[in-house]
Amino acid sequence: MELAKITTRGQITIPIEIRKKLGVKDGDKVIFIEENGRIIMENAAMIALKNAQEAFAGEAERLGLKTEQDVVDLVKEVRRELWEERHARND
Repeated sequence: MELAKITTRGQITIPIEIRKKLGVKDGDKVIFIEENGRIIMENAAMIALKNAQEAFAGEAERLGLKTEQDVVDLVKEVRRELWEERHARND
């Protein structure tokens, strides 16, 4: 268990062991989540990544992407289509 003191400005210093466990460093952001009457502090970047992963869940399968090369090919195709659209408008 770690202990931190709140300053008169409402600030705390997160103990080093907690920062290590959260994977946060100077300048990083943390998020406070209320869950079942408790407040949980999380690494904001990791929560954002987790949310993005959940949002994209199943998309690779839906698009038929099975390998890294499939992803590379899809990106090339989309870039080609965008390039063609832009240049078709400039004719």
